[in-house]
Amino acid sequence: MSTYQQIVLASRPKGSAVTPDNFRLERKTVPAISEGQLLVRNHFLSLDPYMRMRMEDVKSYAAPQALDEVMIGGTAGEVIESKHPKFKVGDKVVGMLGWSEMGVSDGTLLKQVDTRDIPLSAYLGAVGMPGMTAWYGLNQIIQPKAGQTIAVTAASGAVGSVLGQLAKHKGCRVLGIAGGKDKCRYVIDELGFDACIDYKGGNLFKDIKAAAPEGIDGLFENVGGAVMDAVLARMNPYGRIALCGLISGYDGQPMPVHNLHVVLSMRLMMQGFIVSEHMDLWPTGLGELGHLVASGKLKFRESISEGLASAPEAFVGLLHGKNFGQQLVRLI
Repeated sequence: MSTYQQIVLASRPKGSAVTPDNFRLERKTVPAISEGQLLVRNHFLSLDPYMRMRMEDVKSYAAPQALDEVMIGGTAGEVIESKHPKFKVGDKVVGMLGWSEMGVSDGTLLKQVDTRDIPLSAYLGAVGMPGMTAWYGLNQIIQPKAGQTIAVTAASGAVGSVLGQLAKHKGCRVLGIAGGKDKCRYVIDELGFDACIDYKGGNLFKDIKAAAPEGIDGLFENVGGAVMDAVLARMNPYGRIALCGLISGYDGQPMPVHNLHVVLSMRLMMQGFIVSEHMDLWPTGLGELGHLVASGKLKFRESISEGLASAPEAFVGLLHGKNFGQQLVRLI
């Protein structure tokens, strides 16, 4: 292969909905590598909600995605050429090589992975950043006790699906909230949640009250807006909230929360977090997640679009809840 494809950010959404026109597909010549570098052929690209906020030129926890540069993104692939002492041709690796079929690395933030018992794609999901996000939010922020009721929004997604299963392993009662009957059926029948509320059903508050008659002790929040508002109304005193995402407002939609007073009246602890700021815990968390996946005790699902050119449409779909589990793009 003498050339490869990549996708760059062509324009910013500027607070409005993302469209495929915000991206540009380019073809590049495969670069020569220098001493200490390696060349990776990416097999999978992960599409994740955090990318939406990086597209805006606003103050945040990380610098904005630069225009006309390869879109940021997690990748999993294979080393096809190496002049690096720690990597050899054929090694399977995960890293942040972006929306690109190939990438050059000096080994920084690149990790060799074992695919004998864990599929390569899982290192971008249940045994990757999404899984680690669930693990951190549950164990470090919510800190559940057996018998407590834990709610998770976007329950069928890459993060929420792992969170609920981990909470079940700790002896908790788990209430999921997801969009659509099919997703709720999957969350209960396949993942083992105790209940799942379809937020599209039109009776969000009543359904949550019926599913959690004794209230909610912990919330893992991915959505915000009306969904978060309804859960807040059912929180128990001294409940704990891990604020992971607010995807309902990422594309410029209004995101009102009217029950914020519950944080005071119920003496809640609510903490936002960025999992990449806690790398010291990743070996422990990923070790636990890897063991659970390899042993079949942690299930995951993937939505896979084919070819790099499909990434913009798949990303727009992710932002509107069309994915089921981790959204990936197969590049080979």
